[in-house]
Amino acid sequence: MRFLLGGYTADMDGRASGLGMLLAGAPDENSAGGALAFAGDVAAADSPSWLAPHPGSLTVTPGDVVYAALENRRQVQAFRRTGEATFVPLGGAVPAGEAVCHVAVSPDGRFLIASCWGDGRVIRMDLDAAGRPSSPVTAPAAVDPYGPDAASAPASAGDIDLVAATRALREAAGDEYAHLVPDHDVVEQAETGAEGDAACPSRAHQAVFLPGGLLATTDLGYDVVRFWRDGGSGLRPVQQMTLPKGSGPRHMVWHPSGHLYVVTELSCELFVLAPSVDRTWRLVGGAPLGAGTLPGDSAAEVALSRDGEFVYAGVRGSNTLATLRVRGAGDEVAPVALVDAGVDWPRHHLVVRDILLVAGQLSDEVASLTLDLRTGVPGRVRHRADAPSPTCLLPMR
Repeated sequence: MRFLLGGYTADMDGRASGLGMLLAGAPDENSAGGALAFAGDVAAADSPSWLAPHPGSLTVTPGDVVYAALENRRQVQAFRRTGEATFVPLGGAVPAGEAVCHVAVSPDGRFLIASCWGDGRVIRMDLDAAGRPSSPVTAPAAVDPYGPDAASAPASAGDIDLVAATRALREAAGDEYAHLVPDHDVVEQAETGAEGDAACPSRAHQAVFLPGGLLATTDLGYDVVRFWRDGGSGLRPVQQMTLPKGSGPRHMVWHPSGHLYVVTELSCELFVLAPSVDRTWRLVGGAPLGAGTLPGDSAAEVALSRDGEFVYAGVRGSNTLATLRVRGAGDEVAPVALVDAGVDWPRHHLVVRDILLVAGQLSDEVASLTLDLRTGVPGRVRHRADAPSPTCLLPMR
């Protein structure tokens, strides 16, 4: 199998020089369980930290167009495949926001969403028949539910009682893990500085397309998940849902049961969201990632096993992989194990059949771990390959 690699280049203190290619096993195999090898660059680019494919259309072959978030340049660039392992820019780079860190393409290939960590902007871009992006439109800004103006801001549908939610989460975690749930039900005095109440900046981080034309985005700084519908030329806000203060929602994954799983970078938890009868979203469950996380750890990527029975979250700092089991109707998750990721700073990971591929950003490598199909837990490193500052893995078609 072949995978495109996003990475950090010299402009962001990385060692990559563009979009790279990773080989896993024999080219004609459908498993990534074989030896890994870095095959060099397929296109030059400055810090293409996240990659997303065009889904294909009448005029675009699936896999022939790829989009990169050029994080430090504050741009989104499309690339067109020209050979077995070569890509060239497709049109010019399109301006985005500060530290654009994620790109997601609509299932019909009509537009893409860029999420910007630096300034919190969520940006919609049109895609033409060839897949070229254009016409960036910034969506309405998030409202800080914990900021000084929160009391005067309009109430958001689906906001939760954080005290009740925290107590429910601690109860669901059980005696063994209850102490890991942050004390969101304990009122604390916020630190104040010369300019008044301390506040975190808005930091958009990911967009996920959901069934029924709905779109969800995370804001790591404001601790919110926002829901949208496309308005043709821009995004129309549907709901802003608040998570516990300081949790830092980073990435999400859609579960076949109809639930949305959200991993929180700062509190290292996994929250479960579900739509109500009135179509507003609410918090229905969650759990800490595991008993072995350390102070200062930060969660990164979240992914499902092939059968949806397990959830995998990467934890940077302690450099571990958390395994959680899905229970009930998909509304419950429980920690199973926290194991060594085999790399330094597991920034991104993918499940490929019975293999978990992990990108180690700071150890300049990609490692493969075998998944135990019975317990769902990743084993020891099976293969590894040098790869410069990898931040994203994208399967090639």
